[in-house]
Amino acid sequence: MDKKIAVIGGDGIGPEIISQAQRVLEKIASLYGHRFTYEEVEMGGCAVDRYQDPLPGEMLRRCLEADSVLMGAVGGPKWNGLPGDLRPEKGLLRLRGAMKVYSNNRPAKIWPQLAGASPLKEEIVSRGIDLMIVRELTGGLYFGEHTTKQEPEPQAVDVMSYHEYEIERICRIGFETARKRRGRLCSVDKSNVLDTSRLWKKIVHRISEEYPDVELTDMLVDNCAMQLVKDPSQFDVIVTENMFGDILSDEASMITGSIGMIPSSSLGDGTRGLYEPIHGSAPDIAGQDRANPIGTILSAAMMLRYSFNMAKEADAIERAVGAFLDDGYRTEDIMSEGMRQVGCSRCGELILERLE
Repeated sequence: MDKKIAVIGGDGIGPEIISQAQRVLEKIASLYGHRFTYEEVEMGGCAVDRYQDPLPGEMLRRCLEADSVLMGAVGGPKWNGLPGDLRPEKGLLRLRGAMKVYSNNRPAKIWPQLAGASPLKEEIVSRGIDLMIVRELTGGLYFGEHTTKQEPEPQAVDVMSYHEYEIERICRIGFETARKRRGRLCSVDKSNVLDTSRLWKKIVHRISEEYPDVELTDMLVDNCAMQLVKDPSQFDVIVTENMFGDILSDEASMITGSIGMIPSSSLGDGTRGLYEPIHGSAPDIAGQDRANPIGTILSAAMMLRYSFNMAKEADAIERAVGAFLDDGYRTEDIMSEGMRQVGCSRCGELILERLE
């Protein structure tokens, strides 16, 4: 099978971790008889530096003509002082909108080999951490109107808005995801305060009538943040709006032990998706061979599974990562006593050796 992949290295450690994921994809192509071609895309701070635009039109075109997009990370303090339309993150928001990927799916699953790395008590971790957060990605506060006025005194206004269809389509993905897992969906909102959340709650309950096999519960976002720490085993699938999902998915990733291990997918109505690790660009360790590429490698596995229908190949990557951990290898961020620490490139090599 031939597939074209747009590859965004981005900023900071992005190019390093993307390089290892591409090595894994090439090994998969060799083992399973596929052909992957790559379109290099400059997006983020590197594009601002070169083109004065976080996502130039030509780069966006390359993404839209690819079968899927694999990304490292964008942004960093170097560009924090730029106007909003020049910030590296603006390129990512523009890309998501142009690709019409409205559902961000982040698994938070603790690898048994890393149970000791979780900041939670052993008795909590022993109950199991295996949940999926389905986050609405192209609406809400991040895509609303943003204005700042200086007179008569400084005032900033950010508008949160949701249409019925935006809520309905993401909630359906939540129900479908729960149906394929353990049949439990928790809808997270702030309906005691926000009109958007009251509309959200009304719609999710209406849709629930079509899914009698899925158990639906509601939870306020502040309570959900506490419950994720108190007992994450109670969750199967969480569905929520953009800003809440952004915050909760980062929290969920940290309770698994390392943000460097977590992949994500962003999908819309078709098969083309945007795949990326959930961590940032980590400019403090960029170029030092200290990054953990596993989140990016697992993002590539998600791309094979969900966009290319290559389940066997995705399974092979996940097995290779498990074997890497079983054999006692660790990158700096997941290092523990008695393990063998390796750098970014060596981590990729060891996973390659375990691919079959």
